[in-house]
Amino acid sequence: MEGQKDCPISELGAKRLEHFNEAFPTATRVTVLYDPMTSATVLKEMEDGARRLKVELQVLEVRGPEDLDGSFKKATRWRAAALSILASPFFQSQRVRIAKLAVEHRLPTMVPHRAYVDAGSLLSYGPDFRDLNRRTAAYVDKILRGAKPSDLPVEQPTKFELVINLKTAKAIGLTIPQSLLVRADEIIQ
Repeated sequence: MEGQKDCPISELGAKRLEHFNEAFPTATRVTVLYDPMTSATVLKEMEDGARRLKVELQVLEVRGPEDLDGSFKKATRWRAAALSILASPFFQSQRVRIAKLAVEHRLPTMVPHRAYVDAGSLLSYGPDFRDLNRRTAAYVDKILRGAKPSDLPVEQPTKFELVINLKTAKAIGLTIPQSLLVRADEIIQ
């Protein structure tokens, strides 16, 4: 399963593009929605990945809810084959609206984690938050047993998961290749 593999956190944007490129190899235009307050690093990695995969990116800055409708319209006018949402607390709070707009505009979405797919987005690849929560509990246990927090190492996520929403794929008229489905950690019907 995909979730058993390590992926440095700094390479997530590029890895999401690779998964999408596998699902839709003829898609060469991807619109990226990013929040300049929180997702600039992942944007840089995604731009590097796009160059390697020969995918053209349209980067749209979104600062608030009022920017979302216009961003989807711009992506549609640009004839984007897909939309990538970068991790941001703002986007997380708007995940249901983002999924609804994506279906309305028939734009497959690549999102940072499963909560978006649970809300109706197409495909996520990101840290497994259940694993992170377990690891956080281990940290708390160490602190409660007397370890000084400043002595504990900072850890990056090590388990990542690929989640696909087939209900959304059907709603926008897409077929996900079997090669990607078999690697998914979870498929939402």
